[in-house]
Amino acid sequence: MKHLVLVAHGSRRAASNEEVRQIAARLKELAGNRYADVTAAFLELAEPSIPGAIQCCVERGAQEVVVLPYFLSQGRHVATDIPAQVQPKQAEHPQVRITIAPYLGAAEEGIAALLLQLAQ
Repeated sequence: MKHLVLVAHGSRRAASNEEVRQIAARLKELAGNRYADVTAAFLELAEPSIPGAIQCCVERGAQEVVVLPYFLSQGRHVATDIPAQVQPKQAEHPQVRITIAPYLGAAEEGIAALLLQLAQ
């Protein structure tokens, strides 16, 4: 059983956090049977936290958890902070494969095409 955790920064603005939750729900619809569940998690300022979301996946029987950073660039959060929150959960649950997918901005061609589409 494979789960996807969409990770955003988190905001003091509740509506911003809700947008991320809505994107996670849409990903779940689009994924079909690819993932047993898709959930949102936040680096800070909102819940669930990354470790909390991973723990929920494990408790629901996940054998694999893919952490997907919803960030446009590979700043400190992507390079350091997210791995620092994922690694202890991997150590705690060695029977579960936990991977970090490339961040959103790594899809350069797709992002460039999307930006051009939005600018029209």
